[in-house]
Amino acid sequence: MTNTPAEIRNMLQTYGKQLTNAKRLARFRRALKMSEPVDVVSISRQARRRELVEKISREIIENLIVSGNENPVVSDILEQLELDFGEKHLFEYPLDGSDVQVLKENDQGVVLLSPDEMSEVMNRLWEITLDKVDRTML
Repeated sequence: MTNTPAEIRNMLQTYGKQLTNAKRLARFRRALKMSEPVDVVSISRQARRRELVEKISREIIENLIVSGNENPVVSDILEQLELDFGEKHLFEYPLDGSDVQVLKENDQGVVLLSPDEMSEVMNRLWEITLDKVDRTML
């Protein structure tokens, strides 16, 4: 039984592919073994709750408040913010895609806040939102 050069070449190509796949699999297994966590870090229930409260608060501020959602939680947060500052605040994203803008509504109309005022309002908004989410979570 004689083999043609084409058959031998195909056989060698197949073996080469199998060898390449075996090397790749071995590297993958080594990488998986090295990436396994050596120490398992467990955090307390309170820390996990705090992390979840912050995540939900961030979502409320970034999406619901800016979109003008009529959610009762959002309404309560905005009412508290209005009580704290004595003015109604509006939050909107500009069309150019930059960061949120904070406007205040007063007798003269709607005015864009200065960076210092905006920082103060956003900090207070974060505190109110954290408190509200923490109180309403089970």
